[in-house]
Amino acid sequence: HSSSPVLILSLQRRLFLVVMLPKAVKRRVHALKRLQVQCANIEAKFYEEVHELERKYAALYQPLFDKRRDIVTGAVEPTDEECEWHSDREEEEELAEKATIEDAKKEEATPEEDPKGIPEFWLTIFKSVDMLSDMLQEHDEPILKHLKDIQVKFSEPGEPMSFTLEFHFEPNGYFNNAVLTKVYKMKSEPDSSDPFSFEGPEIIDCEGCQIDWHKGKDVTVKTIKKKQKHKGRGTVRTVTKQVPNDSFFNFFNPDEDSEFTLATDFEIGHFFRERIVPRAVLYFTGEALEDDESEQDDEGDEDDDEGDFDPKVSLHLALPFAISDHSLNL
Repeated sequence: HSSSPVLILSLQRRLFLVVMLPKAVKRRVHALKRLQVQCANIEAKFYEEVHELERKYAALYQPLFDKRRDIVTGAVEPTDEECEWHSDREEEEELAEKATIEDAKKEEATPEEDPKGIPEFWLTIFKSVDMLSDMLQEHDEPILKHLKDIQVKFSEPGEPMSFTLEFHFEPNGYFNNAVLTKVYKMKSEPDSSDPFSFEGPEIIDCEGCQIDWHKGKDVTVKTIKKKQKHKGRGTVRTVTKQVPNDSFFNFFNPDEDSEFTLATDFEIGHFFRERIVPRAVLYFTGEALEDDESEQDDEGDEDDDEGDFDPKVSLHLALPFAISDHSLNL
């Protein structure tokens, strides 16, 4: 992190004052530091239990997310009772009523078949969220229309701490995989060389998956033609070669991420886990985007002071399914 000159001077002054303390007092300060390390180790255990709690509640939420998937894909038609929703926005209700009347008139004129489920549910979310739309290319969109669901899976007890993003696709003409995965590996223990920097679990590494593309359908590469001149004969020939192509699906590339830095990759993974998956419908309607914007406005000044983003993303404990960002700090 970049620090202001004033902060550096203040820190240097404090360190100088500590150095100048009487030997007996410094000795006691060292004892306090040893206690602080023990506190950090207990805190690490706390976060391990939090991870287990997240795993437990994720299992409780999953049936609701499965029902969401079934409604989105059209596998299930919700009952009238399940569709009841009382909005506080009178203006919204009035507009909806007008739209319903207009739709009824259109249906009378040209009867059309009802669309299945909620078309382009996840694609709409991708296009609405800046962090995701920045990665999205036009050639990605037809593929993401086949995205049925995104799930978060937490590592089992006794396994190294991690979470996995699972992107479930219906059969399509682009690749054979039914599920694309991205695993984020975490560490929840103080660094022995700098134990006081511990602020909770950090994402330390990630691992994508191989996509089994159908022939000619891989959007992460493009074929270019290049003219080559023969040095001896002077003849010119045209050669074709494949080069990397911008695409959201580079997110799953296990070898190299040319589009974005590791820090951004971690940030995206955390955002899927903490925001997109648990609150998908609110990103589809745009309500969550309003909340995010108001939070960014509130935190803008703080971000200016914090400096650059740290590639070792310290996860802010957003028990993503139950507790908001601000409830606990990781």
